[in-house]
Amino acid sequence: MAGIGVKLNKIYNKNTLTTNLLGMGYSTVITIAPMIMVIFAIVAMQLVLEISKTGYAARELFACTVLYIFIFSLLTAAPFNSVLSRYMSDVIYDETFDDVLPCFYVGMIINVGFSCLFGIPFCIREYVAAQVPGAFVIAGYCGYVVLVLVFYEMLYLSICKDYKKISFFFFLGMVVTVGVSALLVYGFHLEKTFSMLVSLDAGFLLIASLEIAVIRNYFRGNSGEYKRVLHYFKLYWKLIVTNFLYILGLFIHNFVFWSTELKMVVADTFVSAPSYDLATCLAMFTNISTSVIFISRIEMHFHERYKVYSEAVIGGREMDIDLAKKRMFRQVSEELLNLARIQFIISAVLFFLCIILLPRFGFGGMVMKIYPCLAAGYFILFIMYAAIIFLYYFNDLTGSLLTALVFCLSTLGGSIVAVNLSEIWYGTGVFTGAFLGWCSAYCRLNWLEDHLDEHVFCRGNILQAGHGKQPDSKVFDRYSLALQQIENEEE
Repeated sequence: MAGIGVKLNKIYNKNTLTTNLLGMGYSTVITIAPMIMVIFAIVAMQLVLEISKTGYAARELFACTVLYIFIFSLLTAAPFNSVLSRYMSDVIYDETFDDVLPCFYVGMIINVGFSCLFGIPFCIREYVAAQVPGAFVIAGYCGYVVLVLVFYEMLYLSICKDYKKISFFFFLGMVVTVGVSALLVYGFHLEKTFSMLVSLDAGFLLIASLEIAVIRNYFRGNSGEYKRVLHYFKLYWKLIVTNFLYILGLFIHNFVFWSTELKMVVADTFVSAPSYDLATCLAMFTNISTSVIFISRIEMHFHERYKVYSEAVIGGREMDIDLAKKRMFRQVSEELLNLARIQFIISAVLFFLCIILLPRFGFGGMVMKIYPCLAAGYFILFIMYAAIIFLYYFNDLTGSLLTALVFCLSTLGGSIVAVNLSEIWYGTGVFTGAFLGWCSAYCRLNWLEDHLDEHVFCRGNILQAGHGKQPDSKVFDRYSLALQQIENEEE
């Protein structure tokens, strides 16, 4: 995260309304622009191809396919990318850049291999049981695999602080997507929804190819240290579980409602709850600026305090370490409070705009009944994730794992209870899970503040751990030493 702070400082230090808006726009571009571009591309294809004239079943099949591609590509990639990110950070810190490509290749094989195995049974059911055309099934499967690759490669460019290139690649890919879809429909007269899916595949493939080219241009040497990468998965297994539980918690409430009366089954394979899923999407966009604000503030303020504390630990006096620690945790509290304060204002404004404007565009009924509680839940959820990031900063993997576990299980339990409530309380599961997860993270941060010295200075080993026969517990015998001295004097 340390890559955009300098740019943001230059923008915000001018303290004018224009520069504040510019800073927010820059932060938005480097964080959520890829997702927005994909949404705009899908909407543009629907307008250009006049998809509304296509049959309802075909449109729903395309929508469900894209929904499943994004959800399950995130879920299958989540367990591994956090560990690979940690490995990359250590490699860059040690300046052993020849170890990057082994990490890249091992991670690619694991990510793509696991994702492929996970997707094959689903595609077989889609083709055999639902009798979806084979070409459409293959196109959906290819889009899923390529998107896994795109998300995986974004990890490396993000660590290299190349956010602008990520956004630019997505812009090129989505422009190609819209162009290819028009060519396939109006030039080759292919079916519209199939053309849209193939075009998305082409756009994602272009993005993945450009990302690979940049990564190979940055890192050209290969040390061949493949086993070291695999060792990290054993060493940092808590990161794997934490990231998976957090991503699972983001969608597990949707899975619960997919089993209720709200569900819609497409092609005897795809299950969704359109009303609840749409309300979830609106709630997420209402609060997604939290990530933008958090990145901006943590880059501008907290990172400097964290750096000062780290330098004090390496070679400072005890007084300097204590002072730096107090300032750092004071900054943590200020950042979380400011994040909640600013985001509350933004979310409140967006919430009232949605309540007033969306019914005029056809978004009403059950969607708007479910939306308020979900919006409140996502407000807490994104602040909870900010607290998890602070736990990562302090290398508290146990605390982050407990937070993610509490969040995921509480969301699951709350959602199971919420299905029996009225529509306005359907989002209770997300609200409960996020709130309990936030409480867990906050208590852990308080515990860290009281025990940070032990956490930092008392985790090393005097002897290197290994396998073999345990040495004798007696390390010194004063009587044997005295006897040896007497014998030496006699000689």
